Amino acid sequence: MSEQLATKPRGQRQVRVGTVVGNKMDKTIVVAVTNSVVHRLYHRHMKRTSKFYAHDEQNQCNLGDEVQIESCRPLSRSKRWRVQKILKRAEGS
Repeated sequence: MSEQLATKPRGQRQVRVGTVVGNKMDKTIVVAVTNSVVHRLYHRHMKRTSKFYAHDEQNQCNLGDEVQIESCRPLSRSKRWRVQKILKRAEGS
């Protein structure tokens, strides 16, 4: 019975790619994700930026790094994302 529960596949998780804009907290980073949307009335492309708090277990992310984050269970009041991998390191770090 427990083997079936352990091998049960978990559902698709949300994945976002963004830039680290804050790393002053312990094991937490702030990731800015830019999204392009079209204005309903004027049909112009606009950039929308959302900030997500993500869990960084080894404190290895620096400002300007491009990271991939995935959704997870709530880790604190504001942290619902976890760093999956670092895609590109910032210049000079």
